[in-house]
Amino acid sequence: MTSGPPLADLLLHPVRLRVVEAFLGGRVLTTSQLRAELPDVPPATLYRHVGRLAGAGVLEVVAEQRVRGTTERSYRLDVPSTRLSPEELQGLSVDDHRRMFAAFVAGLLGDYDRYLAGGPPDLAADGVGYHVAGLWLDDAELLELYRGFARLLAEHGSNGPTGDRRRRLVRIITFPATDV
Repeated sequence: MTSGPPLADLLLHPVRLRVVEAFLGGRVLTTSQLRAELPDVPPATLYRHVGRLAGAGVLEVVAEQRVRGTTERSYRLDVPSTRLSPEELQGLSVDDHRRMFAAFVAGLLGDYDRYLAGGPPDLAADGVGYHVAGLWLDDAELLELYRGFARLLAEHGSNGPTGDRRRRLVRIITFPATDV
């Protein structure tokens, strides 16, 4: 198996993926708040991974305050730094793509397992859904679909945590079907 670009290698660690995901939605968190959200990750491990992500510029320090003789930092995700460039994506091997997709799916399964562990699921009330659709699209129509997704995500991406809003994770996967 070949090694992907440094950013891909950094983000493909399961704990670092969960840390990055915790910040999605424009959240600002301290490591204490992050520990509360990831209670199954040992504190030393969590601090080490936060340090690696901050050192790489994926997490940025937005505030510092003294708490019981130590400095507590608040972090925010630098979303653009989590995206591979088109050139980096083009340079990935088949094995690199397989690893990245496996990490994506493992994250999805882990999130869903944690959701189910939270008590009896009520998919309708919780707004949980998963669907598959077969669409016949030419390249221009596919681009239009992507742009529609991007518009919707941007429209709702600036929402803050107010009222009845819950932070929700949206994962979108598209690829050509292999007709047999």
